[in-house]
Amino acid sequence: MAVVDLFNINREKVGEVELKDDIFDVLLDPCLLHEVVTWQLACRRKGAASTKTRGEVAGGGRKPWRQKGTGRSRAGSIRSPLWRGGGVIFGPKPRSYAYTLPKKVRRAALKMALTSKLAAGRLVVLDDYPQGKPRTKDFLRVLQAFEITKALFVIPGEHETLKLSARNVSSVQVLPTAGLNVYDILRFDHLVLLSPTLPQIEERLAP
Repeated sequence: MAVVDLFNINREKVGEVELKDDIFDVLLDPCLLHEVVTWQLACRRKGAASTKTRGEVAGGGRKPWRQKGTGRSRAGSIRSPLWRGGGVIFGPKPRSYAYTLPKKVRRAALKMALTSKLAAGRLVVLDDYPQGKPRTKDFLRVLQAFEITKALFVIPGEHETLKLSARNVSSVQVLPTAGLNVYDILRFDHLVLLSPTLPQIEERLAP
């Protein structure tokens, strides 16, 4: 098992923790990580593009001219898709871009993402973040102590002090263990885990 230092918010070593090899030391597969990130982004995509068909465009209730005898081509509505200002043929409509991905693939990719942070030396384990009055200034001191600028903080559950303290820091995101995902792990430079989250991660990724 890999052993990492356990720090307090002042970057003082207060102990060590063991990380399971089957979660934090797995073989990396960039193709699998890419597949899962693509799936996540597709699920987050809103797909709100919308066009109007000839039945939804305003106007065009009257036939522009009589059917025969004018020398012009037949026309039934000025909102025909062939006319300027008319409807759109087979245009986009609001839809979901989400699709399913096997749980085993998602679980394997999450282990790879965690492994990549540990291998790069960008995994930090904190014993805890003190509860109290939320202060962004205090939170920025913690980032400065660890020389962190862009990080994902993972909390075991509800932690209002940490969430509110980090709320105004655009380069930081706070997620509960249940929301831990591949995309957010990879897009931040550092991954900061509060020590109570480790048993929860191990339980979630248990075979």
